[in-house]
Amino acid sequence: MVQPERFVYDQSMDVEYSAEKAVSRIAAAIGEPARARILYCLLDGHARTSTELALVAEVAPSTASVHLAHLKDRGLIRVLAQGKHRYYSLEGAHTAAALEALMVVAVGPDNHFVPNTPQRLRAARTCYDHLAGTIAVMLHDRFERLGWLTTTPSYDVTSEGTRALAALGIDIDSTRALRRRFAFGCVDWSERKPHIGGALGAALLKVALKRKWVSQDLDSRALRLTRTGCRELQARFGIRL
Repeated sequence: MVQPERFVYDQSMDVEYSAEKAVSRIAAAIGEPARARILYCLLDGHARTSTELALVAEVAPSTASVHLAHLKDRGLIRVLAQGKHRYYSLEGAHTAAALEALMVVAVGPDNHFVPNTPQRLRAARTCYDHLAGTIAVMLHDRFERLGWLTTTPSYDVTSEGTRALAALGIDIDSTRALRRRFAFGCVDWSERKPHIGGALGAALLKVALKRKWVSQDLDSRALRLTRTGCRELQARFGIRL
């Protein structure tokens, strides 16, 4: 006797099981200490050779090659051949975000946090398409204190914030109408405090780049605060760096 309901249920279970197997494989790939060291070394956005990564992983070059092949098979890194050299980097922003989130979980709320993030990444960087780092966290907190941003029960911009951000060139109505989450607290990897994620966070990054508050490295996620940015952040928001 045909039982379509059970067939659909079994299909659903197969999909869930496949997803769980994929996650477990990726977790196992990240969980090996040498591979974890390689991945977190690449988190700064720079590509490196297998020789350099062997030193980071504290393994022999032949062993590093095996680890790199495993990470590539799991879709965590990519390789670019250039002449005789092969350069390895993270597969994309989604991989970097997942590694950052794991670091937040690993430290946990009960452990004393001492940042070991490279300074060039800690001050300012991109997180997906929005601003992250010390500057982003300070903007989040300052917007909240100024009454421009509410964070409970959910993130939103007040009428005063709408006017203030409009002066920067951010149209809140248009930003809100985008087919994505408007705003949320994205836990910052280096600061362990929230910065502004979502469409609003992306709009803030665009403003910072357009007004030359920060300049973007060509080969990494790092952002460099400019002299103009220092002046503007202090004059507009009372943020001193």
